[in-house]
Amino acid sequence: MTQSMQAPSSLPTTSPLTCGELLVQWLEYYGVETVFGIPGVHTVELYRGLPNTDIRHVTPRHEQGAGFMADGYYRASGKVGVCFIITGPGMTNIMTAMAQALADSIPMLVISSVNKVEDTGSGEGHLHELHDQQGMVSKVALMSKTIWQPEALPKVISEAFAMFNGARPGPVHIQLPIDVITADASHVAKPPKIDQSAKNQADAILALPQVTRPLPNPAQLDLIVEQLNRAKNPVVLYGGGCVDVDHDAQKLAELIDAPTFLTINAKGLLPPGHALSLGSNQSLDAGRAVISEADLVLAIGTELGETDYDVFFNGEFQINGTLIRIDCDAQQLQRPFRADIAVLSDAQMAISGLCTRLENYNLDHKAAARVAEVKQTLIEAMTPDFAGQNALLKLIRDEVKDVIFVGDSTQPVYSGNLGFEALSTRKWFNSSTGFGTLGYGLPAAIGAMIGSKTPVISLIGDGGIQFTIAELICAAELELPLIVLLWNNQGYGEIRRYMEEGGLPLIGVNIKTPNFEHLAAGFGAGYRRINDKQQLLDALQTDTQGSQPIVYEVDEADEFLINMGKTFTCFS
Repeated sequence: MTQSMQAPSSLPTTSPLTCGELLVQWLEYYGVETVFGIPGVHTVELYRGLPNTDIRHVTPRHEQGAGFMADGYYRASGKVGVCFIITGPGMTNIMTAMAQALADSIPMLVISSVNKVEDTGSGEGHLHELHDQQGMVSKVALMSKTIWQPEALPKVISEAFAMFNGARPGPVHIQLPIDVITADASHVAKPPKIDQSAKNQADAILALPQVTRPLPNPAQLDLIVEQLNRAKNPVVLYGGGCVDVDHDAQKLAELIDAPTFLTINAKGLLPPGHALSLGSNQSLDAGRAVISEADLVLAIGTELGETDYDVFFNGEFQINGTLIRIDCDAQQLQRPFRADIAVLSDAQMAISGLCTRLENYNLDHKAAARVAEVKQTLIEAMTPDFAGQNALLKLIRDEVKDVIFVGDSTQPVYSGNLGFEALSTRKWFNSSTGFGTLGYGLPAAIGAMIGSKTPVISLIGDGGIQFTIAELICAAELELPLIVLLWNNQGYGEIRRYMEEGGLPLIGVNIKTPNFEHLAAGFGAGYRRINDKQQLLDALQTDTQGSQPIVYEVDEADEFLINMGKTFTCFS
């Protein structure tokens, strides 16, 4: 990158407050605690005001890593991740992370520079110049706006947070020309002062703008209850839009007395072993049969997308009964399946409203017996590999309190997406959903650990980690005891198997992989070759309390995994 080619311009001596300084004040007002960014000559003035706030800055080693960190930070903590990104190459680098966030409805605020007002879009070859940076980024963002003058700053920032809180969330991009960043903003509205002592008092409610998602139409909730009362064989589908719904999600499933499925991002909404939960097995034949045979399907906060309902990509997922959908996105209510009843609403409020209405009913669909039968079918279909990988995940879950699993696209993640049972929400997420990028698992795990301050396991393959392995030194720099569970299948193992099954030549998949022990040492990380269950248990007790990241290399062919799988119990 050419970030050192040009010295930053000197500030006007008459300006007591720049637009860049005012920007960080507004970010702090909206509750931003962490910014992920790599300073460059076009963005250094965004940093001038940071020491006057409580905002923490984290320096990844690549802008894609910054975006993935912000993504994992939100998924683990529920707090919006913010990125400071350089003009041009910085923005092209972060777009993959933004696309992943867009696909999975993850709020992310990307603030970038752009060339001077008079130079933007000029085509004159200025440093980092793109033909149309805003137009390019708008394709992977809910909104992309340019602040052409300081006066627009408060309004644009408030619009971004209104989108995060009031609609289906996703990434938002705001760019400032480099001469606007340094412009005088002393006359622009400042953030209101929040009385810290009044934070829990009624008079503090309006300290921040109140923006919420739509409330359900009561008449529609009444209609849903009527349909549920008539149904003989209903099913409930919960998605990632329910991740922050309280115990009412479990209560609703019990009041309806229906088999219940959870998407990958909704894992933990029902506890492991719940009598009505079929976990995340809606892509398997036995799970699909439950849904296709249902006379009513209630889908809440789920886009009904391929990577949750058709992970084997055979196009055989079907909904044949009445489809009732509840979602905060009006467009999503009618895609990819047309809903018979479509409710535009916040998930929590709709679920609470349904619970209140159903408390006077006594619905009995004999669902527990049906669920038990399907669970047994799923258990009998388990392969030794599947059992071993899920046994490994369950062992770690039960050994490390409050652990969060952050996954890439790799075999244990695929198996865990089906068989792993999370103890609560925000404890299992990965990039195999939605956009399906490689390299996510390591930087997103760093963001998750920063946001949650709890133990985190990064699940990533020997091929995928090479996309973003430079971020390992960021974890070392931050002294994070992150466990990187490296699944080694000597290259791109999943694609290799896919090629073999299709009779394709094995080209490009048997790549050379590094010596991870030496590589970890070079990045300031620890290393262990894991080949025994007790060794793993002993290591976890020590390493999760340490002050450095550590790589646990596991060979997919290790016998200890198969032995662990022999005693693995699903749905627990």
